Amino acid sequence: MALLLRESDVERLLDIPTALEAVEEVLRQHGEGRAPNQPRRRVFVPSGVLHVMAGGMPAWGVMGLKTYSAVAGKARFVVLLFSTETGDLRGIIEADRLGQIRTGAASGVATKYLARAEASIVGIFGTGRQARTQLQAVCTVRPIREVRAYSRDAERRQRFCLDMEKLLGCGVRPVAAPVDVVKGADIVITITSSREPVFDGHLVEPGQHLNVAGSNMAQKREVDDETIRRADRIVVDQLEDAQIESGDLMAPVARGLTAWGRMHELGAVVCGKAPGRQRAEEVTLFKSNGLAIQDVAVAYKVLERARAVGLGAEVPLCA
Repeated sequence: MALLLRESDVERLLDIPTALEAVEEVLRQHGEGRAPNQPRRRVFVPSGVLHVMAGGMPAWGVMGLKTYSAVAGKARFVVLLFSTETGDLRGIIEADRLGQIRTGAASGVATKYLARAEASIVGIFGTGRQARTQLQAVCTVRPIREVRAYSRDAERRQRFCLDMEKLLGCGVRPVAAPVDVVKGADIVITITSSREPVFDGHLVEPGQHLNVAGSNMAQKREVDDETIRRADRIVVDQLEDAQIESGDLMAPVARGLTAWGRMHELGAVVCGKAPGRQRAEEVTLFKSNGLAIQDVAVAYKVLERARAVGLGAEVPLCA
Protein backbone atom coordinates (compact mmCIF):
# COMPACT_ATOMS: atom_id res chain seq x y z
CA MET A 1 0.00 0.00 0.00
CA ALA A 2 1.01 3.60 -0.54
CA LEU A 3 1.93 5.78 2.41
CA LEU A 4 0.18 9.14 2.57
CA LEU A 5 2.23 11.92 4.19
CA ARG A 6 0.77 15.30 5.05
CA GLU A 7 2.60 18.63 5.23
CA SER A 8 2.86 18.23 9.00
CA ASP A 9 4.63 14.89 8.52
CA VAL A 10 7.12 16.40 6.08
CA GLU A 11 7.77 19.25 8.50
CA ARG A 12 8.67 16.72 11.22
CA LEU A 13 10.78 14.46 9.01
CA LEU A 14 12.77 16.72 6.68
CA ASP A 15 15.68 19.00 7.48
CA ILE A 16 18.20 20.95 5.42
CA PRO A 17 21.15 18.52 5.83
CA THR A 18 19.00 15.59 4.66
CA ALA A 19 17.80 17.55 1.64
CA LEU A 20 21.35 18.64 0.78
CA GLU A 21 22.53 15.03 0.91
CA ALA A 22 19.66 13.79 -1.25
CA VAL A 23 19.97 16.55 -3.86
CA GLU A 24 23.74 16.19 -4.13
CA GLU A 25 23.46 12.43 -4.61
CA VAL A 26 20.74 12.61 -7.26
CA LEU A 27 22.67 15.29 -9.12
CA ARG A 28 25.72 13.03 -9.06
CA GLN A 29 23.64 10.21 -10.53
CA HIS A 30 22.17 12.59 -13.10
CA GLY A 31 25.66 13.69 -14.12
CA GLU A 32 26.61 10.04 -14.56
CA GLY A 33 23.54 9.40 -16.71
CA ARG A 34 21.80 7.23 -14.09
CA ALA A 35 18.92 9.51 -13.05
CA PRO A 36 16.66 10.49 -15.97
CA ASN A 37 14.68 13.72 -15.70
CA GLN A 38 11.84 15.19 -17.73
CA PRO A 39 11.54 19.00 -17.74
CA ARG A 40 8.46 20.65 -16.33
CA ARG A 41 5.40 20.82 -18.54
CA ARG A 42 2.52 23.21 -18.03
CA VAL A 43 -1.18 22.95 -18.86
CA PHE A 44 -2.90 26.34 -19.02
CA VAL A 45 -6.61 26.64 -18.36
CA PRO A 46 -8.70 29.82 -17.95
CA SER A 47 -8.54 29.63 -14.16
CA GLY A 48 -4.87 28.73 -13.71
CA VAL A 49 -2.04 26.34 -14.50
CA LEU A 50 -1.19 22.68 -13.85
CA HIS A 51 2.54 21.91 -13.66
CA VAL A 52 3.93 18.37 -14.07
CA MET A 53 7.56 17.18 -13.81
CA ALA A 54 8.89 13.60 -13.62
CA GLY A 55 12.08 11.67 -13.08
CA GLY A 56 13.63 8.53 -11.65
CA MET A 57 16.42 7.17 -9.45
CA PRO A 58 16.80 3.50 -10.42
CA ALA A 59 19.75 3.20 -8.04
CA TRP A 60 17.37 3.93 -5.17
CA GLY A 61 14.53 1.90 -6.70
CA VAL A 62 12.21 4.84 -7.08
CA MET A 63 10.65 6.98 -9.80
CA GLY A 64 7.96 9.59 -9.60
CA LEU A 65 6.55 12.96 -10.36
CA LYS A 66 5.73 16.23 -8.75
CA THR A 67 2.60 18.01 -9.86
CA TYR A 68 1.08 21.21 -8.63
CA SER A 69 -1.81 23.47 -9.51
CA ALA A 70 -1.78 27.25 -9.35
CA VAL A 71 -5.32 28.59 -9.25
CA ALA A 72 -6.70 31.79 -7.74
CA GLY A 73 -3.33 32.71 -6.29
CA LYS A 74 -2.90 29.44 -4.40
CA ALA A 75 -0.58 26.54 -5.24
CA ARG A 76 -1.11 22.91 -4.17
CA PHE A 77 1.79 20.46 -4.43
CA VAL A 78 2.00 16.66 -4.37
CA VAL A 79 4.73 14.10 -5.11
CA LEU A 80 3.88 10.55 -6.19
CA LEU A 81 6.57 7.87 -5.76
CA PHE A 82 6.54 4.50 -7.51
CA SER A 83 8.80 1.45 -7.22
CA THR A 84 11.05 0.96 -10.25
CA GLU A 85 11.01 -2.82 -9.54
CA THR A 86 7.28 -3.53 -9.17
CA GLY A 87 5.59 -0.34 -10.37
CA ASP A 88 3.69 -0.12 -7.08
CA LEU A 89 2.70 3.30 -5.80
CA ARG A 90 4.83 3.74 -2.66
CA GLY A 91 4.08 7.24 -1.52
CA ILE A 92 1.72 10.19 -1.82
CA ILE A 93 3.40 13.20 -0.27
CA GLU A 94 2.09 16.72 0.14
CA ALA A 95 5.02 18.74 -1.12
CA ASP A 96 4.80 22.47 -0.43
CA ARG A 97 7.32 22.40 2.41
CA LEU A 98 9.29 19.67 0.66
CA GLY A 99 9.70 21.85 -2.43
CA GLN A 100 10.69 24.85 -0.36
CA ILE A 101 13.49 22.92 1.34
CA ARG A 102 14.54 21.19 -1.89
CA THR A 103 14.87 24.52 -3.70
CA GLY A 104 17.16 25.79 -0.98
CA ALA A 105 19.17 22.58 -1.06
CA ALA A 106 19.84 22.92 -4.82
CA SER A 107 21.39 26.34 -4.20
CA GLY A 108 23.31 24.89 -1.28
CA VAL A 109 24.84 22.18 -3.46
CA ALA A 110 25.73 24.73 -6.15
CA THR A 111 27.34 26.93 -3.50
CA LYS A 112 29.37 24.00 -2.21
CA TYR A 113 30.92 23.41 -5.64
CA LEU A 114 31.09 26.95 -7.03
CA ALA A 115 31.55 29.51 -4.25
CA ARG A 116 34.95 30.30 -2.77
CA ALA A 117 35.69 28.13 0.25
CA GLU A 118 36.14 31.15 2.51
CA ALA A 119 32.91 32.88 1.39
CA SER A 120 31.35 34.47 4.46
CA ILE A 121 29.09 37.35 3.33
CA VAL A 122 25.75 36.73 1.61
CA GLY A 123 23.50 39.24 -0.09
CA ILE A 124 19.94 38.14 -0.83
CA PHE A 125 17.16 39.64 -2.92
CA GLY A 126 13.80 38.41 -1.65
CA THR A 127 12.46 37.85 1.86
CA GLY A 128 9.66 35.35 1.29
CA ARG A 129 9.33 31.71 2.33
CA GLN A 130 11.81 30.46 -0.25
CA ALA A 131 14.44 32.95 0.93
CA ARG A 132 14.57 31.24 4.32
CA THR A 133 15.71 27.86 3.02
CA GLN A 134 18.10 29.49 0.56
CA LEU A 135 19.95 31.04 3.46
CA GLN A 136 19.74 27.94 5.64
CA ALA A 137 21.29 25.79 2.91
CA VAL A 138 24.06 28.26 2.04
CA CYS A 139 24.89 28.72 5.72
CA THR A 140 25.19 24.93 6.05
CA VAL A 141 27.88 24.64 3.35
CA ARG A 142 29.84 27.85 3.97
CA PRO A 143 31.01 29.70 7.13
CA ILE A 144 28.62 32.63 6.77
CA ARG A 145 29.01 35.45 9.28
CA GLU A 146 26.90 38.19 7.67
CA VAL A 147 23.72 38.33 5.57
CA ARG A 148 22.29 41.43 3.89
CA ALA A 149 18.67 41.24 2.75
CA TYR A 150 16.66 43.42 0.42
CA SER A 151 13.04 43.42 -0.71
CA ARG A 152 10.70 46.20 -1.70
CA ASP A 153 8.66 46.06 1.53
CA ALA A 154 10.78 47.61 4.31
CA GLU A 155 8.63 46.23 7.13
CA ARG A 156 8.70 42.74 5.71
CA ARG A 157 12.47 42.68 5.27
CA GLN A 158 12.92 43.95 8.83
CA ARG A 159 10.81 41.06 10.20
CA PHE A 160 12.62 38.59 7.95
CA CYS A 161 16.01 39.69 9.23
CA LEU A 162 15.00 39.44 12.86
CA ASP A 163 13.63 35.93 12.34
CA MET A 164 16.59 34.71 10.29
CA GLU A 165 19.19 36.11 12.68
CA LYS A 166 17.68 33.95 15.43
CA LEU A 167 17.52 30.92 13.15
CA LEU A 168 20.98 31.19 11.59
CA GLY A 169 23.01 32.50 14.51
CA CYS A 170 24.81 35.11 12.40
CA GLY A 171 24.24 38.75 11.64
CA VAL A 172 21.29 39.35 9.27
CA ARG A 173 20.51 42.95 8.47
CA PRO A 174 18.08 44.70 6.15
CA VAL A 175 19.48 47.03 3.50
CA ALA A 176 17.72 49.80 1.64
CA ALA A 177 19.10 49.43 -1.89
CA PRO A 178 20.29 46.72 -4.30
CA VAL A 179 23.82 48.11 -4.31
CA ASP A 180 24.07 47.33 -0.59
CA VAL A 181 23.21 43.68 -1.28
CA VAL A 182 25.81 43.09 -3.99
CA LYS A 183 28.74 45.30 -3.01
CA GLY A 184 31.32 43.28 -1.05
CA ALA A 185 29.20 40.10 -0.95
CA ASP A 186 30.83 36.72 -1.59
CA ILE A 187 27.52 35.06 -2.51
CA VAL A 188 24.50 36.78 -4.06
CA ILE A 189 21.09 35.08 -4.07
CA THR A 190 18.04 36.14 -6.06
CA ILE A 191 14.83 34.47 -4.94
CA THR A 192 12.04 36.81 -6.04
CA SER A 193 8.95 36.79 -8.24
CA SER A 194 10.25 39.68 -10.30
CA ARG A 195 9.80 39.79 -14.07
CA GLU A 196 12.61 42.32 -14.41
CA PRO A 197 16.27 42.23 -13.25
CA VAL A 198 16.57 43.13 -9.59
CA PHE A 199 20.03 44.74 -9.73
CA ASP A 200 22.47 46.34 -12.15
CA GLY A 201 25.01 43.81 -13.41
CA HIS A 202 27.76 46.44 -13.30
CA LEU A 203 27.72 45.86 -9.53
CA VAL A 204 28.98 42.27 -9.90
CA GLU A 205 32.50 41.87 -8.51
CA PRO A 206 35.29 39.37 -9.25
CA GLY A 207 35.11 36.23 -7.14
CA GLN A 208 31.40 36.37 -6.46
CA HIS A 209 29.06 33.41 -6.75
CA LEU A 210 25.43 33.98 -7.74
CA ASN A 211 22.48 31.68 -7.10
CA VAL A 212 19.69 32.83 -9.43
CA ALA A 213 16.73 30.86 -8.14
CA GLY A 214 13.50 32.84 -8.27
CA SER A 215 12.23 32.34 -11.81
CA ASN A 216 11.48 29.23 -13.86
CA MET A 217 9.59 30.86 -16.71
CA ALA A 218 10.82 32.18 -20.04
CA GLN A 219 9.04 35.50 -19.50
CA LYS A 220 10.83 36.35 -16.23
CA ARG A 221 14.33 37.57 -15.44
CA GLU A 222 16.08 38.38 -12.17
CA VAL A 223 19.50 39.22 -13.64
CA ASP A 224 20.37 41.45 -16.57
CA ASP A 225 22.57 41.05 -19.63
CA GLU A 226 25.58 42.61 -17.91
CA THR A 227 25.43 40.02 -15.14
CA ILE A 228 25.46 37.22 -17.73
CA ARG A 229 28.28 38.94 -19.60
CA ARG A 230 30.39 39.09 -16.43
CA ALA A 231 29.79 35.46 -15.46
CA ASP A 232 32.91 33.41 -16.21
CA ARG A 233 31.15 30.12 -15.46
CA ILE A 234 27.42 29.46 -15.81
CA VAL A 235 25.95 26.26 -14.41
CA VAL A 236 22.34 25.08 -14.76
CA ASP A 237 20.55 22.12 -13.22
CA GLN A 238 19.64 20.73 -16.69
CA LEU A 239 20.44 22.23 -20.09
CA GLU A 240 17.30 20.84 -21.72
CA ASP A 241 15.18 22.44 -19.05
CA ALA A 242 17.12 25.72 -19.09
CA GLN A 243 16.43 26.13 -22.80
CA ILE A 244 12.69 25.91 -22.08
CA GLU A 245 12.23 28.05 -18.97
CA SER A 246 15.36 30.04 -18.03
CA GLY A 247 14.38 33.55 -19.02
CA ASP A 248 17.57 34.77 -17.35
CA LEU A 249 19.58 32.89 -19.99
CA MET A 250 17.35 32.56 -23.04
CA ALA A 251 17.39 36.24 -23.96
CA PRO A 252 21.17 36.66 -23.55
CA VAL A 253 21.77 33.51 -25.63
CA ALA A 254 19.47 34.84 -28.36
CA ARG A 255 21.52 38.06 -28.43
CA GLY A 256 24.83 36.20 -28.61
CA LEU A 257 26.03 37.30 -25.17
CA THR A 258 26.58 33.70 -24.12
CA ALA A 259 25.90 30.23 -25.54
CA TRP A 260 24.36 27.02 -24.26
CA GLY A 261 27.55 25.21 -25.24
CA ARG A 262 29.51 27.28 -22.71
CA MET A 263 27.33 26.14 -19.83
CA HIS A 264 27.50 23.00 -17.71
CA GLU A 265 24.95 21.02 -15.74
CA LEU A 266 25.35 20.96 -11.97
CA GLY A 267 25.25 17.16 -11.97
CA ALA A 268 28.30 17.08 -14.26
CA VAL A 269 30.12 19.37 -11.85
CA VAL A 270 29.17 17.23 -8.86
CA CYS A 271 30.36 13.99 -10.47
CA GLY A 272 33.57 15.56 -11.79
CA LYS A 273 32.77 15.57 -15.50
CA ALA A 274 32.71 19.37 -15.65
CA PRO A 275 34.78 21.93 -13.75
CA GLY A 276 33.55 23.88 -10.77
CA ARG A 277 35.27 27.08 -9.68
CA GLN A 278 38.77 27.21 -11.15
CA ARG A 279 40.07 30.58 -9.95
CA ALA A 280 39.37 32.75 -6.93
CA GLU A 281 38.52 35.77 -9.09
CA GLU A 282 36.00 33.93 -11.29
CA VAL A 283 32.38 35.01 -11.27
CA THR A 284 30.26 31.87 -11.08
CA LEU A 285 26.50 31.74 -11.63
CA PHE A 286 24.05 28.93 -10.92
CA LYS A 287 20.68 29.24 -12.65
CA SER A 288 18.22 27.08 -10.74
CA ASN A 289 14.89 25.99 -12.18
CA GLY A 290 14.32 22.87 -10.07
CA LEU A 291 14.30 19.30 -11.33
CA ALA A 292 11.81 16.52 -10.70
CA ILE A 293 14.61 14.16 -9.68
CA GLN A 294 15.50 16.52 -6.85
CA ASP A 295 11.94 16.29 -5.53
CA VAL A 296 11.93 12.52 -6.03
CA ALA A 297 15.18 12.11 -4.11
CA VAL A 298 14.08 14.26 -1.19
CA ALA A 299 10.63 12.64 -1.12
CA TYR A 300 12.29 9.21 -1.02
CA LYS A 301 14.28 10.23 2.07
CA VAL A 302 11.12 11.51 3.72
CA LEU A 303 9.21 8.33 2.86
CA GLU A 304 11.93 6.04 4.20
CA ARG A 305 12.15 8.04 7.41
CA ALA A 306 8.37 8.01 7.81
CA ARG A 307 8.24 4.22 7.53
CA ALA A 308 11.07 3.89 10.05
CA VAL A 309 9.25 5.96 12.70
CA GLY A 310 5.68 4.94 11.88
CA LEU A 311 4.34 8.21 10.50
CA GLY A 312 1.75 8.52 7.74
CA ALA A 313 -1.40 6.71 6.73
CA GLU A 314 -1.51 3.58 4.55
CA VAL A 315 -3.74 3.97 1.48
CA PRO A 316 -4.77 0.89 -0.57
CA LEU A 317 -4.17 2.33 -4.05
CA CYS A 318 -2.54 0.84 -7.16
CA ALA A 319 -1.73 -2.47 -5.48
